[in-house]
Amino acid sequence: MKYRRLGKTDLTVSVVGVGTWQFGGDWGRDFNQEDVDAILVRSKELGINLIDTAECYGPHHMSERFIGDFLARDRREDWVVASKFGHQWHDHWSQAWSVDDVRLQLEESLASLKTDYIDLYQFHSGSDEDFTNDDLWTMLDKQVQAGKIRNLGISIGSNANINQTSNATKVGAKAIQVVYNRIDQVPEEEVFPSCIEQDLGVLARVPLASGFLSGKYKPGAVFTDNVRKGRNREEIDEKLRLVEEIQKNEVPAGVNMAEWALAWCLQHPAVTTVIPGCKSVEQVEVNARAAELDIVKVDHPLAVVK
Repeated sequence: MKYRRLGKTDLTVSVVGVGTWQFGGDWGRDFNQEDVDAILVRSKELGINLIDTAECYGPHHMSERFIGDFLARDRREDWVVASKFGHQWHDHWSQAWSVDDVRLQLEESLASLKTDYIDLYQFHSGSDEDFTNDDLWTMLDKQVQAGKIRNLGISIGSNANINQTSNATKVGAKAIQVVYNRIDQVPEEEVFPSCIEQDLGVLARVPLASGFLSGKYKPGAVFTDNVRKGRNREEIDEKLRLVEEIQKNEVPAGVNMAEWALAWCLQHPAVTTVIPGCKSVEQVEVNARAAELDIVKVDHPLAVVK
């Protein structure tokens, strides 16, 4: 495993982390504590130290509670835990952006994670109106001073949201989370240059393009999970045809496409870490191997040096 400094924070994170949206049950499989323990134990064995979660990954902080039960039996100090605020999924899904709502979310997340502090607490895909609330950032800064939050971050909803990115330092945020992968390279245009200028850490989410870049699916594939099943059929097949072309023209023979796709993200100088989801120990192992690949960008195709 390789490690990088996360922007202006004092955190050193593995270049491959563990995304945990799947623990909430939206990705076609229900998880139990034994499943989560196995994934996190293997992650640690492979040198992964970053866990990314959120208050709304599953009802009633489900993902956070699974992680918290694991952390209570492990060494908390070995992990960098990132979570988010701004949404609420209890008996129904709702937005929660007021100062009081976010303060309550923080306390609920700390309790669910069974920890006294969150290493990176991220504004979760909110609007610019929600973002420009000085009272909210003042309250969060007080939580940093109190030690409940070590660092603030912003998980931008739009890959082109330069407003929130460019104002990150102003509100005290030290990291940006953004969708970035071989199919969606929009952040390269404005977001990444701003991150480099401000020395912001970058967490690349959806680095496998919701599984499309895993290499497992062909045009015509049918998805049954809550996230992908409602997407437009033509758009899905078009994306899968593009993936076939990428695999044929850019992924060297003998290289696992998921490993290559993660390593492709990591070759950009702005990107600190990728946070792919994983449903099994085997997927954790594939993801971790991406740290061993050095992507060398040439005109065409991309070359890989192992």
